[in-house]
Amino acid sequence: MKAWRVHAWGEPESMSFEEIAKPEPGPREVRIRNHAVGLNFFDILQVQGKYQIKPPFPFSPGAEVAGVVDAVGPDVAGFRAGQRVLSITRGGAMAEYSIGQTGMTFAIPEAMDFPQAAAFPIVYHTSYFALQKRAALQSGEWLLVHAGASGVGMSAIQLGRAWGAHVIATAGSRAKLDFARSLGAEHVIDYGDGTWVDQVKQLTGGRGADVIYDPVGGDIFDLSTKCIAPGGRLLVIGFASGRIPTIAANRILIKDIAIVGALWGPYAAAHPDYLAEAQRALAGLVQPPKPKCYPLDAAPSALRDLANRKVLGKAVLTS
Repeated sequence: MKAWRVHAWGEPESMSFEEIAKPEPGPREVRIRNHAVGLNFFDILQVQGKYQIKPPFPFSPGAEVAGVVDAVGPDVAGFRAGQRVLSITRGGAMAEYSIGQTGMTFAIPEAMDFPQAAAFPIVYHTSYFALQKRAALQSGEWLLVHAGASGVGMSAIQLGRAWGAHVIATAGSRAKLDFARSLGAEHVIDYGDGTWVDQVKQLTGGRGADVIYDPVGGDIFDLSTKCIAPGGRLLVIGFASGRIPTIAANRILIKDIAIVGALWGPYAAAHPDYLAEAQRALAGLVQPPKPKCYPLDAAPSALRDLANRKVLGKAVLTS
């Protein structure tokens, strides 16, 4: 089979597209013939050696796939050859075949095609965990989503609307703002405009946002503390800006706010039944928009576009 391989830390263009042996499924594993591979920003970091998980060389990056079960290992129940599935893999996604663990592999909802299914698990599970379990978002609350045209931002907008929240989304261009609005954001704001904090206050009647979803960090985090409602929850999703912010504890006390971490992966690993529970809730709740598709052999170009913020929503590789 063909697979993208990383032999040394570098840029996406330094990966090699090689012929390697198909992986064999072990106990409670299935082998998937991949039809689509979801891409995430952390894939770039992993290729560069900047991600916290550093597999031994050589390795194939990527962590989510959609395809058809090709073979099943021992002690597998509930899966059969030919079944359409999506899976959160432990690496190895950027290839024609991948291994999925049964606890992290699920049937694809009928309404989803393979590219949509590959774009689904990581960002929607992340936002489900953040908004439902960590922030306890309630119907009627104001939700401010930063980077609304990113994969995680996209999923947060859709889930917020599905749960009855009033959603404000920020983004950095007219095309991205239009995309966020198409997902259900009631209000969109360019966060390059220095007045965005005041605009959030105005939209919320001076109170501020009850929940702020922040995958950007840096200055966006700092300014978010100025437009959060009393008793609000500021979700720390990531630091796409490159700067990890800090906050003086007295500001947390004075506004009676919560700064809430939302690191979904370790929580899911520590609670084996959680992924299936979340997937059941998500499957009938939201439908991801069509992602931007690239052929499998164009993985470096796709990752470069992702790094350069040229993708609205999710990017996937297809084969």
